[in-house]
Amino acid sequence: MSKCFSIAAAVNWCFKYSIFISGLRSTLTDLGDGTVMHCWVPKTRRESKPNLLLIHGFGANSMWQWSDTVSRLSPHFNIYVPDLVFFGDSFTTRPDRSESFQARCVMRVMEQNSVGRMRVVGLSYGGFVAYSMAAQFGEAVERLVICCAGVCLEERDVAAGLFPVRDLEEAADILLPRTAERMRELLRYTFVRPPKGLPSCFLLDFIDVMWKEHVEEKKELIRALAKDRKLSDLPKISQPTLIVWGDQDQVFPLELAHRLKRHLGENAQLVVIKDTGHAFIVEKPKELYKHLKAFLVDSSPPLPRMSSPMNHR
Repeated sequence: MSKCFSIAAAVNWCFKYSIFISGLRSTLTDLGDGTVMHCWVPKTRRESKPNLLLIHGFGANSMWQWSDTVSRLSPHFNIYVPDLVFFGDSFTTRPDRSESFQARCVMRVMEQNSVGRMRVVGLSYGGFVAYSMAAQFGEAVERLVICCAGVCLEERDVAAGLFPVRDLEEAADILLPRTAERMRELLRYTFVRPPKGLPSCFLLDFIDVMWKEHVEEKKELIRALAKDRKLSDLPKISQPTLIVWGDQDQVFPLELAHRLKRHLGENAQLVVIKDTGHAFIVEKPKELYKHLKAFLVDSSPPLPRMSSPMNHR
């Protein structure tokens, strides 16, 4: 019997509507090298507002992770929300799977939208991309927020037992679930209080709608994260940086937050959100918003006033 109603598709529509009424519109940008990027951009960009780039992590698409944040921060920023390559409607025919490639693709989208300066927030895998953007495009990234992204991990950490999984293949199977039980396992890893009583049909519907495409390519992204990774190779960035972590994160343990703080020194501040895990954007959204606003809005210098012709008479 054919499926006549999808709860996941309905929720996806609700997120899309939420972002739309927050003042964003959907765009596709062909980068001309076999790469096409989808991005939510402001319907009307206001020069009086700073630009904010939100980069999602592994999961469904950017809307599922950022819709609530967009609605909260849209009064303060021109907001841009891309789908990374192989998520949502973004894809490439090129073989590069590194976060530095993802960062260059996102930067090219921002350039296509005439955005020269921005503040950047990266969540989980998106934090790897955001950090790479800050390292590669230092003049463009004004401030950086890294949310539960283990950019300081080393390849040897997996074998050393820092993570609750045996190897990257097991991690990929959990992060890209193909069964209802694997989906429940992912929820147990990412939430301190995982939702209970979800029927298998709903979980399988979610997998079918959100995780059916580019599965092997996404596994390659996971493998590329840790391959030959050494802390000594990670560049130090100069931008003011906020590190946000859940105290019970099982995906990227809290040790990696402290490691990143030590790596960046006085240039970074670390905020640990209590009684939450990797999915603190869902479990503690108000607390996350409080920290984002304090760092990105309240403590940031105002934009320089635009000159008008009258000033030069």
